[in-house]
Amino acid sequence: MNDKLVEITGVIDGFMYTYILVIMLVVAGVYFTLRTRGVQIRFIKDMFTSLTEKKHNDGEKSISSFQAMMVSTASRVGTGNIAGVATAVATGGPGAIFWMWAMAIIGSATAFVESTLAQIWKVKKKDGGFLGGPAYYIEQALGKRWLGIVFAILLILCFAFGFNGLQAFNTSSSLAYYIPAPDGTTAPMAAISVGIILAVLTAFVIFGGAHRISVITSVIVPIMALIYILLSVFTVASNIGEMGAVFAFIFASAFDFQAIFGGFAGSCVMLGIKRGLFSNEAGMGSAPNAAATASVSHPVKQGLIQALSVYIDTLLICSCSAMMVMVFYVQDPDLAATLNGIPLIQMAVNNSVGSWGIHAITFGIWAFAFSSIIGNYFYAEGNFLFITRNKTALFIFRLVCVVIVYIGAVNSFDLAWNLADIFMGLMAIVNIIAILILGKWAFKALDDYTAQRKKGNDPVFVADGIEGMPKTECWHTEASQLETVDGNPIKEFIEEAVATESGL
Repeated sequence: MNDKLVEITGVIDGFMYTYILVIMLVVAGVYFTLRTRGVQIRFIKDMFTSLTEKKHNDGEKSISSFQAMMVSTASRVGTGNIAGVATAVATGGPGAIFWMWAMAIIGSATAFVESTLAQIWKVKKKDGGFLGGPAYYIEQALGKRWLGIVFAILLILCFAFGFNGLQAFNTSSSLAYYIPAPDGTTAPMAAISVGIILAVLTAFVIFGGAHRISVITSVIVPIMALIYILLSVFTVASNIGEMGAVFAFIFASAFDFQAIFGGFAGSCVMLGIKRGLFSNEAGMGSAPNAAATASVSHPVKQGLIQALSVYIDTLLICSCSAMMVMVFYVQDPDLAATLNGIPLIQMAVNNSVGSWGIHAITFGIWAFAFSSIIGNYFYAEGNFLFITRNKTALFIFRLVCVVIVYIGAVNSFDLAWNLADIFMGLMAIVNIIAILILGKWAFKALDDYTAQRKKGNDPVFVADGIEGMPKTECWHTEASQLETVDGNPIKEFIEEAVATESGL
């Protein structure tokens, strides 16, 4: 019975992602790129300047722009950045890397829009911090609380119960190289030990609340990313003579149209698009939950920062994995063709730097997985609080999430993983429809930001200055504060500046 359910859910999962979700994500990314006139390219400089902005006086437990980006990056950068990229190359060919890069650039426009919307319709917490995300802008801007609850439930099932179990399982599986069972998996006692350690560490972080999560991720993510990048740079530098062949291999495969259209669903194009979109999560509705918590002076600032997070995830971290795998493919194509997933990346590093590289990859898997677990929980808690603010219910929810981490480390539930993928697919469909409807408000916020930047000001957002915008809980100011720009009401200033920007 279980095998049959795994088969059925696998078919649903494959159909949804290949023929529905990928198309929706690509169309949305292209549309938002055109409507924002390539915001993800035009404002690269502003991405970095916004990153260093200090948080405003919104309470001690509010989160800075940098901390919010680290939480979203922690969730984005998981074991999929290691094993997922290797799988895409092994299954679809090296050309998948090129299409992964292309979709990161296109998808970052979607990330900008959804994160800007999350900032506009964030809500205040009693401790001075914020909550927000798709469930919140669906309720406030669309007036559909029931749909917001549906989204919140799907996200909780996907991230807190599905993907966190998967990250824990990948962590314990990485020890199979060191402590194998007779069947080649990780020895049971080792898996149990991993489960206990991960559960305890997770409990320590999540019972400390959102502020502790943001602080922990702001330390772990930069360290783990730097170590992984240095390993990749060392690999590339040690094999610099192979780089010409590597890039030739990637581009030749990316534009081998006869091979692509001979089996499009499993081609490098489709697998590259899927890996790029599903790794950086642009449009999925997950990262906006972190974006909304940041204390910034203008929603667009956090939208730009989340676009930068997409670049970090795919153009940087995924590319590190891709380069290490491709050096292996060029040097030992016969052996590389027999491997997939984590074993492929482990042997690729072993091929370039020796056996110590395997240990480095194992550390990377542990660090990436743990950061993803706490990042995923951060998203889940925000959506749980959308449904109910009951403290007892929240305490029980946290306990259940800790138990799920332990169970995931000691069991491989194919059915649970398929269901998590389906939940994420449904979650993304709801979010994409919502941001396509609400995207015009992100465009208006961008016009407002651009107009103020052209005046040489540090942009400050006032929702009352955007005509027709649905009611927001934040971003308001007293009437006396509206006459602050060149002696004129800020609304008139914004309208004049936007008209100038638009050439009207």
